[in-house]
Amino acid sequence: MEALQKNPAWKGRKGPIVLVIMDGVGIAKYKEGDAVSDSKMYNLTGLKAKNPVTSLKAHGTAVGMASDDDMGNSEVGHNAMGCGRVFKQGAALVATAIANGTMFKGKAWREIVDNAKAGGTLHFIGLFSDGNVHSHIDHLKAMIVQAKAEGVKKVRIHTLFDGRDVPETSALLYINPFEAFIKELSTGGFDAQIASGGGRMWITMDRYGADWEMVHRGWDVHVHGKGRQFANAREAVLTYRKEMPGVIDQDLKEFVVCRDGKAIGTIEDGDSVVYFNFRGDRALEITAAFEQDIFDKFDRGRRPRVSYAGMMEYDGDLHVPRRYLVSPPAIDRTMGEYLAASGVRTLAISETQKFGHVTYFFNGNRTGKFSETLENYVEIKSDVVPFEQRPWMKCAEITDYVLEAIGSGKYDYIRLNFPNGDMVGHTGVYEAVVCSLEAMDLQIGRLAREVEAAGAVMLITADHGNCDDMFEHDKKTGAEQLKPDGTPIPKTSHSLNPVPCVLYDPEYKGEYKSAAGEGALKTGLGISSIAATCIELLGLVPPADYDSSILEKN
Repeated sequence: MEALQKNPAWKGRKGPIVLVIMDGVGIAKYKEGDAVSDSKMYNLTGLKAKNPVTSLKAHGTAVGMASDDDMGNSEVGHNAMGCGRVFKQGAALVATAIANGTMFKGKAWREIVDNAKAGGTLHFIGLFSDGNVHSHIDHLKAMIVQAKAEGVKKVRIHTLFDGRDVPETSALLYINPFEAFIKELSTGGFDAQIASGGGRMWITMDRYGADWEMVHRGWDVHVHGKGRQFANAREAVLTYRKEMPGVIDQDLKEFVVCRDGKAIGTIEDGDSVVYFNFRGDRALEITAAFEQDIFDKFDRGRRPRVSYAGMMEYDGDLHVPRRYLVSPPAIDRTMGEYLAASGVRTLAISETQKFGHVTYFFNGNRTGKFSETLENYVEIKSDVVPFEQRPWMKCAEITDYVLEAIGSGKYDYIRLNFPNGDMVGHTGVYEAVVCSLEAMDLQIGRLAREVEAAGAVMLITADHGNCDDMFEHDKKTGAEQLKPDGTPIPKTSHSLNPVPCVLYDPEYKGEYKSAAGEGALKTGLGISSIAATCIELLGLVPPADYDSSILEKN
């Protein structure tokens, strides 16, 4: 790796460049549920009023997702910020791997198929729609076709009905053509059938440990064939809709397809299992049930010995699952690598919840440092309690370390992540989120004072939105959604909103355009522009193929 060229026009600063990532803090589309605006964030508000600001795209194609209907997340967000370019992620990555055949040439696919060909059944579990947020039914179809072509004889599909990323009662629009598809395919000794299923919010697809009983119900249905029996999936949907007027697909109860009173698709020793969701948040818990030897979330009963694979790696820090069909994007020439080659002294710090994001993901899914002598990675241990009980998290401790680092003269570049807006945002507890943001804002104020005293530069932004969109809204009308008691329905997922970007440069020397508020910084960019921006603020010239810096040259 060659060192970056120095920018002769940069006049330098006494202190380091400090990149502050406010995890999960976006710019709201709706007033209702905007915890950011409802919080008394006096320090951030004051910095916005007196310094250059812009907004950055942090979801969809701007971070490598398949479409702009796809939420960003912390993993792809830190990839983008640290790598300076956009790499295909999630759905787009899977679609490409199927189209060019690399998925089917990989070791994981080979192991899954070879195991099934040895006498086992190949099972597919996942969200049964084309919503393209967690999965896509076309991916499932392509894998079934390939499995047959490679000699697999028996396939069973365990369907999780959607109704969130697609119309609320559209299950039959997927079941009917899919049943026709597998019936036409089931010739020459090949046998593919839907074996079990239920709504995504009733079985299997829990996240963040919110309701392990969902996973327990899914485990019993998919693995043991325990559940209400039906002749087929269509019958199950029609029956539940008749018995539960107004029920939507995500809440449909579990079903098991049976012949002569016996489940047709239990998961047995020697079988192969593919969880075909590509998004990780609602994949980790069912994966743990299959993979973990020590497991205390529920009684699994008989735990079959299977070859298990996820569609993708769902946790890059813990490397879960152990086997996955599509590798993370091959990211090269990251900002961290360039800075190490250029002699830049770097500190990366967060608490446990996001430590891997400011290191592993920021460095392009790379474990370890680029330079043992130039880089220092610091993890502040997170509290092991529900986040709503400690909404301030470890933002003060992170700041304590960074304040000393700014004034020490040991670092040229510091990046830190405050997890508050994301981790507390996911709890759905509004008061806790407000508390978390106000606690973080106190630390931003402390940082700003030290940045001014040290003659440093601070760039404040976020990796995606979350706490800016805490209530559910109707996708078509934008109307706030309410519970029967009239209170808002909490939303715990990420938003599709842009994120703020604030540049605080107390010793500004005229190298770029600078004015308070909107206008001085470039607009229409994504968070991948953070890399080039940091490089320019360090007085270096960004790589030619990096996405544009937000700085407007004078």
